[in-house]
Amino acid sequence: MIMEIRIQSVKFDADEKLLAFVEKKVEKLEKFFDGFMEADVVLSLLPDQLNKECKIKLQVPTDDIIVTRNAKSFEDAVVDCVDVLKGQLVKLKEKKFGR
Repeated sequence: MIMEIRIQSVKFDADEKLLAFVEKKVEKLEKFFDGFMEADVVLSLLPDQLNKECKIKLQVPTDDIIVTRNAKSFEDAVVDCVDVLKGQLVKLKEKKFGR
């Protein structure tokens, strides 16, 4: 099952390198849970222009999981979001299958 990933950049134009990085990181989440279909990623500049924000919304059959992280770079924010989502997906899978 291929996950659909939508990436939106707010108040700036994301380059291909950043988009490829985000897709690569978010696709890895498929390994941790069987069944979610869509991921919405929103990258935005914070008003101070120094920090970047990444918000990832995973649509899983039982619920939506939303994680937002701020960092000095978009890459760091994406990695932080994905790390948190991994943990949440593992918990959700354990709850679903009772392990």
